[in-house]
Amino acid sequence: DLRLGRPLLAALALLAALDWLCQRLLPPPAALAVLAAAGWIALSRLARPQRLPVATRAVLITGCDSGFGKETAKKLDSMGFTVLATVLELNSPGAIELRTCCSPRLRLLQMDLTKPGDISRVLEFTKAHTTSTGLWGLVNNAGHNEVVADAELSPVATFRSCMEVNFFGALELTKGLLPLLRSSRGRIVTVGSPAGDMPYPCLGAYGTSKAAVALLMDTFSCELLPWGVKVSIIQPGCFKTESVRNVGQWEKRKQLLLANLPQELLQAYGKDYIEHLHGQFLHSLRLAMSDLTPVVDAITDALLAARPRRRYYPGQGLGLMYFIHYYLPEGLRRRFLQAFFISHCLPRALQPGQPGTTPPQDAAQDPNLSPGPSPAVAR
Repeated sequence: DLRLGRPLLAALALLAALDWLCQRLLPPPAALAVLAAAGWIALSRLARPQRLPVATRAVLITGCDSGFGKETAKKLDSMGFTVLATVLELNSPGAIELRTCCSPRLRLLQMDLTKPGDISRVLEFTKAHTTSTGLWGLVNNAGHNEVVADAELSPVATFRSCMEVNFFGALELTKGLLPLLRSSRGRIVTVGSPAGDMPYPCLGAYGTSKAAVALLMDTFSCELLPWGVKVSIIQPGCFKTESVRNVGQWEKRKQLLLANLPQELLQAYGKDYIEHLHGQFLHSLRLAMSDLTPVVDAITDALLAARPRRRYYPGQGLGLMYFIHYYLPEGLRRRFLQAFFISHCLPRALQPGQPGTTPPQDAAQDPNLSPGPSPAVAR
């Protein structure tokens, strides 16, 4: 089963050209072997992956108020899934949209992953309403991040709140649903982040929680293999979800950070330093992808593919980013992330001319750190 279109036509044209070249440069047995190998590689990559039928499968998706969760709920509902969609507020704009445009099969459930009572209520509802169909899949999509700043500037409470939603909430919900998923030999799909694989500047709290949940899911993947449960992690690039587009929200969080920052840290780093980070963060968001389809398609494939991948990387530039992270020297990796996301400037205490301070030799020689705010770097 091949995808008809330009890729298939291009592959056939290249194979024809390769056949012509092999006939003139290689003896017949070698030419046949090369052409057969090239044809197998090309056509296997173009082959449509085998998908399981939707039938009466039920899926629970968290974080459907907006973004990936809302769009995935709409897509799976249109395919015939029985969708249990959790939202923070049953009357939020996203919940109202789902209630309006989706079929009666979709059920909206209120859940805050930081509240054990909410999780218990969703677990009981899911068990009671999937007795006939079973639960085929869990999509851990709900995520949380409330600050963009150096780890030293980020309150410890921020690390805890990210872990509560992104790690402990996903852990408690997944463990509670494992009896159903083991019974159906189903799927667990978790939306992670490249920030959990590499040290993105100013995303320490968010990145560590995503790293923790990715390792947890890798552990589940190994432990649940005998039960037939397959586990996938989605590592999206930068997409324009509703939370990303809400510039006013990020401005309020920056002002709250400045208002609660200890005076010693504010003196050492300076307000200009935090303003600079905030400006570069907003600049990077303007370059995010607005079409969420690649992530929705990856989640759908992880739920229905006969052989789902362990990792999906939807989004532009992720292949280059991971290549640089895994294979290039540490200095180049750091510079690339700064150019791609946030390029730091020198904190106030390290800037030349500050009384009683002498910039460390390493910082003074680092070409990535320059006095005062620097212009935002486009990707």
